[in-house]
Amino acid sequence: MTEETAGTNGAAAPAPQLRMQVVAQYVRDMSFENIVAQKGLTTSEVQPDIQVGVSLDARKRSVENQYDVITKFKITSKNKLNGDTLFLMELEYGGTFHIEGVPEDQLHPFLMIECPRLLFPFVRRIISDVTRDGGFPPLNVDNVDFLALYRQELARRAQQAPATAPN
Repeated sequence: MTEETAGTNGAAAPAPQLRMQVVAQYVRDMSFENIVAQKGLTTSEVQPDIQVGVSLDARKRSVENQYDVITKFKITSKNKLNGDTLFLMELEYGGTFHIEGVPEDQLHPFLMIECPRLLFPFVRRIISDVTRDGGFPPLNVDNVDFLALYRQELARRAQQAPATAPN
């Protein structure tokens, strides 16, 4: 029975193999501003409220099957007591990916979901280290659901499309 199954599978056209390789990872841009230290406050005088914004960008490189994916994090920490900003951090972290075997209609979601998912642990570590080195407890950013983020962006674009379409 095993031989029959193998023979049947061999007759069908083989599906293209997915191949993904991280060619490079890099910090494209980063800034951290410790406003607490600039104002001469101590961290014991604050109750932080942290907001994390995430956006993504991807583009084709001139090399065949290579793409740059940039994850952008904007983190704002404000004092719950008075609304004053404690620190601001912006990080653009990129990866260059070599991708083969992904159908064209699935490439965009692949770039905007799977690639950022691979980069995220490195982004989390950088954010943790920078906030700690900046005088605050290390910020361990919660996991980002890149699939939900992608779906939200598609829904936002769908809502904008009818509003901008000519009548």
